[in-house]
This record gives sequence, structure tokens and C-alpha cells, in this order.
Amino acid sequence: MKKGIFFIVLAFLSAGVFAQGEVITSYFNKYADNDAFTKVSVSSKMFSMFTEMEAGTEAEQEFLEAVSKLKGLKMVMADSIADAKALYKKATADVNKAGYAELMTVADPDQSMLFSIKENNGIIEELVMVVGGGNKFVLLSLYGEIDLKNISRIARDMKVQGLEDLGRMHHDKK
Repeated sequence: MKKGIFFIVLAFLSAGVFAQGEVITSYFNKYADNDAFTKVSVSSKMFSMFTEMEAGTEAEQEFLEAVSKLKGLKMVMADSIADAKALYKKATADVNKAGYAELMTVADPDQSMLFSIKENNGIIEELVMVVGGGNKFVLLSLYGEIDLKNISRIARDMKVQGLEDLGRMHHDKK
């Protein structure tokens, strides 16, 4: 009986781990061999290396604290594909189907953008950004324990374009 419970708990935990980032993982795998796409993966080890740095200012300390709670970042992007708008529509449909909660959408004739999150007990576990239009497509997943008010700072310091808009959105909610 104990073995049965152990395997059920192990299966539950494994499902939780694999479910996180499932949408981006499918795109990551789909375009792995396609040279038109750039794939970026930053592991939790890389984020933990930030925490070993000494902060010289209060701003640096805030950045290090926010980064210490991140588990990873995955991104699939292309800047010269013909069907970027269609790929954007498919990716946003996949994100919505996977149960992410929409934070913000920007619909523009040239380029559209979607920010969505997965939350568990009030803690944001994953932030997904989808951008598409013209010849450009980006699908980004940032996962771990995420504080939206620090995301724009992290994005600016790590030079992740598009995420700086979340800082403005956080201030607009007040």
C-alpha cells in the first residue's frame, strides 16, 4: 500500500513539473531544427548564479532577490518568417487552451502581443509572452515565483524586450 501511495504522489509531482512550460516546450521541440528560429533556454542554475553576486545598491539587491525566485526562462523567436501573424494566433490559442489567465493584450495591425500567467494560490508560477506580426514571432516563458513589479526591472537588466510593459501595467492596476 505504501508503494502505491508513493507512486501516486510521484506521478502527481512529475505531472506538475512537466505541465509547467508545456506550451513553450512544444514550440521549442517543434522548431528545434528550424534555422529560422532562435531558441534560448536559461536554467535555474544560471539564475542561482546571480544570487551569489554582491549587491552594491538597493536596486541591485532588489534585482537579485527577484531573480533568486526564478527557475528558468525559455524563448522561441524568429525575425524573418512569412507566417508570423498566423503563428501568433495559433500560439495564443494554445496558451489560452492550456489554462493561462490573460493579463494584457495589445492588438495592432503591425504586431500583436499577449501576456498571460499561471497562478497557484496567488503566486504567479509562469509568465508567458507571445508576440507576432510582420515577420517577427516571439514566445517566451518565465517560470518560478514571479513578482510582476520586479519583472520589468529583470527584463531591462537582462535585456528582454517586451517585458518592460509589465512594469507599466502593474502601476496602472493601483
